[in-house]
Amino acid sequence: MSRPIAPGMLAVGRWPGRQLLLAWTTWALLVGAVGPVLAQEDSAPADREQPRPAAAHETGLLELFRAGGLIGYVIVGLSIAALALTLEQLYTLRWRAFVDRGLAEQLSELIGRGEFREAEKLCLDFPIMLSILVRAGLQEVRLGYAAVEKAMEEAAMLHGARIYRRIELLSVLASLSTMLGLLGTVVGLIKAFRKVAEMGGMAQAADLATGIYQALVTTVEGLLVAIPCMALFALFRNRLDQLMAEAALLAEYAFAGYKLARAARRAEAVKTKGARA
Repeated sequence: MSRPIAPGMLAVGRWPGRQLLLAWTTWALLVGAVGPVLAQEDSAPADREQPRPAAAHETGLLELFRAGGLIGYVIVGLSIAALALTLEQLYTLRWRAFVDRGLAEQLSELIGRGEFREAEKLCLDFPIMLSILVRAGLQEVRLGYAAVEKAMEEAAMLHGARIYRRIELLSVLASLSTMLGLLGTVVGLIKAFRKVAEMGGMAQAADLATGIYQALVTTVEGLLVAIPCMALFALFRNRLDQLMAEAALLAEYAFAGYKLARAARRAEAVKTKGARA
């Protein structure tokens, strides 16, 4: 009979809703606070006292995206890619995709009784991270627990790195968005100073407004994508570390009976050899 799973062995639980809510709320506040300010259209002081039509704000937002030019559209494309990657990781880093307490109990009983084929078949029926690690250990079960433990560690490193590479794309998107925003800033300033050169240094503020506006808009667009991407990258990375640690711990638990049985046989063999001597 296998020992029960200690409560501390299952400490991750479901998705940390508070952390996700904080990340998305931060992004929403950034958009909600910065977007309307940038979307306001210039008007005379007298016009500001007049009520604005309901569609004026929407028009301002459309103009905001258009003001970024080609660089702004690329940043918007990166934001769509970041959203798709976020949804993918929300599905990939589910608790049930890594560990299963009931499955760990069944595997522990089967392996403890030496029913390795049945345990491998059970792993195939439930293809989660725990099963992947246990299957890797079962491949080396004839060589002893040291070989089993090493095989499970290598499998954990391989599959954990594969998932991490996908998560790391969020960090790449954040860096690209920031750099593109900086590029848009430089391009906008180049346009503004070129206007000054064309007019022989006699340019007015209105002549420089277009270039400077594009410079600031692309900077803000890049930051609006980069900030939530970095927050989600840190969240997903920590989530992966926790889930992989829990899966590895349960995989070791599944072989606890096997480890004790081999230790008992080894002790019995030493005892018998000593009695004969």
